[in-house]
Amino acid sequence: MNTFSRAIVIVALCMSGAIIFMLPFLREIYYIPMQTAFGYTNTEMGMLMSVFGAMSMIGYFPGGWLADRFSTRYMMALALLSTGLVGLYFSTLPSFAMCLVIHAFWGLSITLLFWSSMITATRNWAREGEQGRAFGFLEGGRGITEAVSGSIFGVIFVWLGSNDFALTQVILLFSATNISLAFLVWFSLKNQENAEREKQNSVKQRATLKDILEILKLPEVWLITIVIMAAYSGYWGSYYFAPYATSAFSLSVGMGVAIGVGKVWLNPFAAFTSGFVSDKVGISRAVFCLLMILVVTFFIFGILPHSPNMIIPMLINVVITALAIFALRGIYFALLEEGGIPAHMTGTAAGFISAIGFLPDVYMPYLGGVILDAYPEAIGY
Repeated sequence: MNTFSRAIVIVALCMSGAIIFMLPFLREIYYIPMQTAFGYTNTEMGMLMSVFGAMSMIGYFPGGWLADRFSTRYMMALALLSTGLVGLYFSTLPSFAMCLVIHAFWGLSITLLFWSSMITATRNWAREGEQGRAFGFLEGGRGITEAVSGSIFGVIFVWLGSNDFALTQVILLFSATNISLAFLVWFSLKNQENAEREKQNSVKQRATLKDILEILKLPEVWLITIVIMAAYSGYWGSYYFAPYATSAFSLSVGMGVAIGVGKVWLNPFAAFTSGFVSDKVGISRAVFCLLMILVVTFFIFGILPHSPNMIIPMLINVVITALAIFALRGIYFALLEEGGIPAHMTGTAAGFISAIGFLPDVYMPYLGGVILDAYPEAIGY
């Protein structure tokens, strides 16, 4: 492929890799508006994401198997198209039971059809010796896409009145964007199909049952799993920044949306910077320092007085916490190399670590919802 075609491919991967998650994770920015529009309790809001997380866990392993056997262009386009079409129905504000079904479907469409296919397409896109750069572009590009789209749609939400109608229009916009990206992926990745087929037909060393058992015996794998589970739990904590500011500090819904969008803008900066810094000081040392920062900042959230005079300190703490969380996301999988995980077992190790490390998707939103319903407003946070 020529330079222009390669640029279109990585843009398509970055944009689709960000936008496809925006519908199931709509609550990250629009938590209070979603509660108002759908009439959900905090527990019900948590149940939606727990269902999504549970189905996502089911999709990780078979999704990798499918990505090795079918065209990534077909898989990703189908995932984007189906996610967007279901989003159109979600914009009608259906019943809670149907919303559970929708989030379960999204869990499968994203992890079963899209996630591993996106990783495969990115590896195919990279030239020899440029794998790290390729995934750096992917993560940074996804962060920029989330920030830009979140900002634009956030402005539209406020402009339309920050009400139920405004939320439905935002859902429609995200759905339409998913559908549009399905066509972009379909056409832009066409030139990669021959390369993918050659790679799929080549002889590859596949993980055996013995390899899986060897992986489970490595203490480094379990340590990395615990690190990612802890970091991802902190990431789930960041999803409550917008409703926390609205409920505990009596800020407007529009300000809550602005905080949610502003947090997303920190993603690419933190991811890029942490990659360079961790190469200098060591991955594990950087991860340790970032986790300690989260211990301190979340403790500050717990003791911070909820008064107008504390709004600025609260916002500063939000920024520091978000930077640490996004920095962790950018480097925690680099622990595989520093932990001495054998190269030919990387895929098996990453699959096992993802399935366990991302389990907070299942229980953290539900646990958060139960706590907030049991202890309303500021005390719950």
